[in-house]
Formats: sequence, C-alpha cells, structure tokens
Amino acid sequence: MKKIAYIELDTHAELANNFYELTKGFDRASVDFYFSKKIFKFLNIHEKNVFLTDYSQLLEILDKKKYDLIIIGTVHRHFIFYKAIVQKFNTAILVHNHNFIKASKWELFKSIFKKDFKYRLKLFLKEGLLEASKVYQKSNYLLGIDELMSKKTGMKFLPIYFNQFDSQNFEKETIKIVIPGAVSQHRRDYDSFFEKLLKFENIGINYEIIFLGKASGKELESLKLILIKLPQFIKIQYFDKKIKQSIFDDWMKKADVLYCPIQKETEFFSIKEIYGKTKISGNIGDAIKYAKPAIFPGTYESDLEFIIKEQPDLQAQFSEVRNLKFDFNNYSKDNISKKISILVETLINKSI
Repeated sequence: MKKIAYIELDTHAELANNFYELTKGFDRASVDFYFSKKIFKFLNIHEKNVFLTDYSQLLEILDKKKYDLIIIGTVHRHFIFYKAIVQKFNTAILVHNHNFIKASKWELFKSIFKKDFKYRLKLFLKEGLLEASKVYQKSNYLLGIDELMSKKTGMKFLPIYFNQFDSQNFEKETIKIVIPGAVSQHRRDYDSFFEKLLKFENIGINYEIIFLGKASGKELESLKLILIKLPQFIKIQYFDKKIKQSIFDDWMKKADVLYCPIQKETEFFSIKEIYGKTKISGNIGDAIKYAKPAIFPGTYESDLEFIIKEQPDLQAQFSEVRNLKFDFNNYSKDNISKKISILVETLINKSI
C-alpha cells in the first residue's frame, strides 16, 4: 500500500478537511495528516492518522516515514522548510495565488515595505521569503483546485470540493439571497450591490438578503444606513460577530441563490491576482458544497454551469436563477473521491 502525507500548517483548513473526508475510504493508499496547532484545533479531528506537529519537527518525521507522495496544502510562509521538503521528496503543492508563485526575488523584496512590514520582514529574515518561487519551481507537481484555471496555467487539477448538502426548495413568496464571506469591500463589491438594491421595484416579490460573514467598520455602517432606505419588500440580515459553522450551514441550506460580487482583482503579498484567472474564489466551493446556483461578476472566468454571469437587471435575474435546476451528482463524495484516487496514483507512479 502506498503512503501519502498531507501537510497543512498555515491557512486552508477547509481544504485539508475535504481531503481528509475524501480519502477515508482509500484502499490502495494510506494518508497521514500533519496539522499545526491552529489547524488541529480548528478541525478537531482525533484519529490515529492525524498528527499535531510544527515545521521544526516535521522534516525528520517525514524522512523516517518514507512517504511515496507528500501534498502541501499551503506554502505562504516557512519557505526554507518547504524548500528542504521539495528537494528531498516527491511533492505536490496546492496553488492558491498563481502570480505569487512566479514572483521574482525583487518583487518579493519590494512587498516587504508595502504592507504588514513587521510580519513580512520576519518572513524575509527568518523564513526565506525570497525563496518562495523556488519552492514551487522545485516541487514535482503544482495542483490547482479549479479545473479550467488548472488547464490554462499548466497545473494538475485536484478535485477537492464535493457536495455535502441536498438542494432544497423553500417558501415561494420570498427569494432568499445569501452572500457568503466576510463583509469586506476589499474582496467583494458591496457598495455597487447596495446601489442596485435601492433600484429594486415592487413587483410582488419579497427579498431577504443575508450577508453571511462578519461585518465591521465601514461595511457595517453602510449596512445600518441602507436598512433605513430600503423598501419593505427587501429585508436584510447581517452579523457583527464571527458566525458559528452550524449557523452558516443553516443559512446556506435555506438560500435560493448565492450572490458573489467578487472584485475583479485582489493582492497577495502586494502582488496582483485576478479572480477567475490566477485565483479561485472560495465561493465556488460554497456553491458545490451546498448545491446552490451562484451569480458571479461577468469578469470571473468559469465553465461551471451553476456559476452564472451577472446580468444588468439583477432583480429579474434573481427570480430567473432561483427557478433553475442543476445536477450536482458529479460532485458527490464518491465521485470526487474516485477522481482523487486516480490523480494520487498518477502522481506517485510518475515519480517512480
């Protein structure tokens, strides 16, 4: 039986959890998971193949275990450590920001002075920030979590999102529109959405807009102000504290439509990333997980049928999209698990 290690010490806990769930039934490979204290505590998985660790111990452990493949969930720090791993083992790295992995040493050095100076300086002095691109270059495989983006950028596609909830129909008098994610103008264009809401007309349909993420600062104040201006047929629900997972799940299951007003561009380490081209939105995973159609900006490139480009008449589009039916059977846990099994076997065999 082949042996695989999955490492997540930094950020993407949900993807690590998905990989754990999808590989439970593997019969031709065993998977061990190595999590930092932060990830371990967040996921709260207590199984014999899940280990609490940190980067100072891990290299020696991996050397002793003789894994056939090591998958790294995030390489956004500890670059010296990860460089040692990719030089020594058959390694695959999940890529979350495609422009970041190609950044030159000069671009990375300049980024230190643009934002989060103390943190980035620490990465430069102690964790090998300028080696970031080399880590990705020396890895045997780079894995993308969006199929279209993976094809365009030459990465292997890792199917990691799977459907976990059945789509349900709810009350017909009200359209429930859920906007998942932290309420921040930095990543989503809420200001534009507020302007569109104020233009909605009374056509005998009620709308309930749920901002499903913590709202604070200017965005929270904007929500409070717009509540006063909105007509009675539009209701808004928002949260000013971190949302529990169970509450998040409940609202997502109730949604008729997901609305995702993602900004065209964002930055990672002050390096520009473009949503749909060099960076996937986590809302893609939300749509698959909860079996919901999602409206995205026209600038977001996707070939998924349930990801629908926003039209000028958003009010009419909400009614139209809520009545569309999509088949999420291809994203069943069994189907995605089989695809991962085939991919992993390929990554192992190619290295032999």
